[in-house]
Amino acid sequence: MSLVLRPARSTDAGKLGAMLTAAVLENPWKPRLHSGAEDISFVGVMIDRGWVTVAEDSDEQVPLGFIARDRDEVNALFIAPPARNSGVGRALLEHAKAASDALTLWTFQANEGAQRFYRREGFIELRRTDGRDNEERLPDVLLRWQRPTMHAAPRRPASAAKAKS
Repeated sequence: MSLVLRPARSTDAGKLGAMLTAAVLENPWKPRLHSGAEDISFVGVMIDRGWVTVAEDSDEQVPLGFIARDRDEVNALFIAPPARNSGVGRALLEHAKAASDALTLWTFQANEGAQRFYRREGFIELRRTDGRDNEERLPDVLLRWQRPTMHAAPRRPASAAKAKS
């Protein structure tokens, strides 16, 4: 499999919306609040805003996952079940990191796999909430990644360098 990342097209909304629906259905702790058609519409809005990058198999031209990012906020990262644990999520996240000095995102406390993934990718926890501010009303976690800064070694004053010689 050869992975290609590209901007999403409006014609991707159906397959990407189905990925979102599948993720909701496979997690018994997550309430189903929207129909499949509403998920497709939601993804379509993010595509129209230019937020979505798709990962696809270049041979099959089948979407394997997508990330939606509005500046420094990751709004969605979904991977098709057959493509999980294959580096697709990491590739999409690296693509987002390359375009930003910092990223923030929310994930549910019940989604321990996602939390482990983001921590491996350098995200740190900023806070937890009881979920009263999210649509699902599920406890969640705010995570942040910050690009490491390169600090130059402090320069010795010329007088200190001469004193050593």
